Amino acid sequence: MSLNIDLVHFLVVIVFSFLIGLEVKSYRREFSKIDSNNYFFGDVRTYTFIGILGFILFKIDSSMLYLFGFLALTGLYAILYNKNLLENKRSILLFIVMLLVYTFGALIQTQALWMSALLYVSIVFILNSNVNMNKFFKDINITEFETLGKMILLSAVILPLLPDTKVIPYIPMSPFKIWLTVVVISGISYGGYILQKYIFPSKGYYLTGIFGGLYSSTATTVVLARKAKQIGSSNILDAAIISATSVMYLRLIVVSLIFNFNIGKELILPFICLSLSGFIISFLFLRNQKENNQPLDIVDANPLELKTAFLFASLFVTMIILTNFVTKNYGSSGLEVLSFVVGFTDIDPFILSILTGKFSISDIQIITAIMIAAGSNNLLKAIYILWFGGVKNLYKSAIGICIFGIMTIILGLYYEIFL
Repeated sequence: MSLNIDLVHFLVVIVFSFLIGLEVKSYRREFSKIDSNNYFFGDVRTYTFIGILGFILFKIDSSMLYLFGFLALTGLYAILYNKNLLENKRSILLFIVMLLVYTFGALIQTQALWMSALLYVSIVFILNSNVNMNKFFKDINITEFETLGKMILLSAVILPLLPDTKVIPYIPMSPFKIWLTVVVISGISYGGYILQKYIFPSKGYYLTGIFGGLYSSTATTVVLARKAKQIGSSNILDAAIISATSVMYLRLIVVSLIFNFNIGKELILPFICLSLSGFIISFLFLRNQKENNQPLDIVDANPLELKTAFLFASLFVTMIILTNFVTKNYGSSGLEVLSFVVGFTDIDPFILSILTGKFSISDIQIITAIMIAAGSNNLLKAIYILWFGGVKNLYKSAIGICIFGIMTIILGLYYEIFL
């Protein structure tokens, strides 16, 4: 025997309304500091009855009667709000929560259950995040979110207008896919940027290496190496530098899976092994060491700045043209040389070009090119470590990163020769 659907909906509304009433009571007590004599609608029982009222009125008449209930509650609140204004209390947050509770009755009867559940979870989450949100918005640079808004707007406006056909000579990709690639990779970098700068602003050196590696392992390595000039030799800095490169391998796996799933699958095993080896070595450096909680600023440039995005797009297109020329005229050996040379610059545009471009190369050649580029980029980081940190201070991490670079290149050549 199955339960009546109206009964299930009614019980869900009661439960959600009751629990939100409890959250409102907690919110008023802990955050708003509103005592029981303040002018408002109450808490647990009141919100439960409002949820029931919305359900019944919508069931009886989903148009006029339900709207009348909404207007009646709003009018009642207007009277109470006028009283609160006389005491310089202007918040309407709990009134908005009350209206959302009132909509449960209509939502549960017209939409899937997950919609009501999502609304309930959202209300509870926002009410409980008051302190953390205040701290977050106090410390954050709001212009960076304005940049995010501009990027989203440009993506939403530009992408539908770009042709999804190959219209640019010597570029085996459509303008739509080029810009989509830029948006996706910028979004991944932006996630690492936010984690590094705002979510964990007071992390120690080791976490600096991990979260900085999500954004740019090369930039992270340079900053950590420069720190060695100030504090001297430190196993913590060696561990942090190696962890940044370990995260780089994981990042390359994610990027490859997004843009070329077959290539990404082939990279999982070798890059996971290299990443785990790096983390194990970094943990050995950390053993018997006390973590330093001094914060470090890895980057100041928001990766979603328009000039940064357009620069990346320009590099991306340049790499597509260069890769297309090399593969057509010099074949596999030319691509390997190009991969090694590109590793001493920014490897993301090159890797994205071979993952997304339609070149006359096999999957094995793409895998080899990615590994060689990642390996030579590690050699570049080893040079940076010694240059900015000093041979005496960071020779251990420089040797480690150099070994990882050579191993990665050897793995790439192994794929080319034996697979």
